[in-house]
Amino acid sequence: MYLTILILLEAALVASALSLDALTAGFAYGSNKTKIPLRSALIINLICTGVTAFALFTGIILRPYLPTGLTVALAFIVLFTIGVIKLLDSITKSIIRKHNQISREFNASLLNFKFVLNVYADPEAADIDSSKSLSSSEAVLLALSLSLDGIAVGFGAALVEVNATALILWSLLTNVGFLMFGHHLGNRLSTKFNFSWLSGLVLIALATSKLL
Repeated sequence: MYLTILILLEAALVASALSLDALTAGFAYGSNKTKIPLRSALIINLICTGVTAFALFTGIILRPYLPTGLTVALAFIVLFTIGVIKLLDSITKSIIRKHNQISREFNASLLNFKFVLNVYADPEAADIDSSKSLSSSEAVLLALSLSLDGIAVGFGAALVEVNATALILWSLLTNVGFLMFGHHLGNRLSTKFNFSWLSGLVLIALATSKLL
């Protein structure tokens, strides 16, 4: 029973760490009075969870072929590195903004990685037509930017044997929950917060715990 609780808690922490960017994005849209329709929120949720699940199962497939020591070391490096990047989130995003000056007009392809990075650095840039409502296509752009961390963290979580089913289920709950909760608070408070530093602390703590 105790072990089951620990497994669920670990999966919940990883899912929550990944979803904190959605909470921050929700704050940004809410404070800017930009609507996030339920359809768009579900698209974001499914894409973010799908990307994490893909990375997670890729890690599970590769794990048996990697030496135990290498698996632990690789997982630590991945999770710790992403944690540090998230901890220094404001610096990371300012660098991306500086070197990724692109137009917000809708001439950018969904496959334009520079555009996805731009949305990662500034979530509000996903509202390309400035309609104050996040359309389905714009939701895809935002989801791709929010999924960037999920690729590395999902792979790293698989290497340290975080329960895949629990992580995916928690991710489905936390992604949409954090996004809409952040939007609601941002709408009421008309302010902006960034919780990426907290995500960084969680990932660093998880990486360190696997070495103990």
